[in-house]
Amino acid sequence: MVMGSTVAAATEMNSKAQGWKSSGDTGQNASMTTPFAGLLKSMVEQTSRLEQQASAAVTGLLNGEGGDIHQAMIATQKADMAFELALQVRNKAVGAYQQMMNMQF
Repeated sequence: MVMGSTVAAATEMNSKAQGWKSSGDTGQNASMTTPFAGLLKSMVEQTSRLEQQASAAVTGLLNGEGGDIHQAMIATQKADMAFELALQVRNKAVGAYQQMMNMQF
């Protein structure tokens, strides 16, 4: 599920980049729409939602409310993978920012 959403996000980014190239956009309009910020926001929201689902599944299991251990483990792994992906994206963004700040003109 997480890998599918990651592939869908990458596909969406690629199609938007193709649209900008074909429309001859010079970046002035692109900065106004901020699709990358929207993608990051949706990724953070999805990560938070997966973490809440995992927490609810584990809590239900621990309270004896009839939760399935397999579903709790799968939800926990999905939340962990989503968090690791978000962490890697953040690390890449911070690295790119630091690289740009070290550029000399």
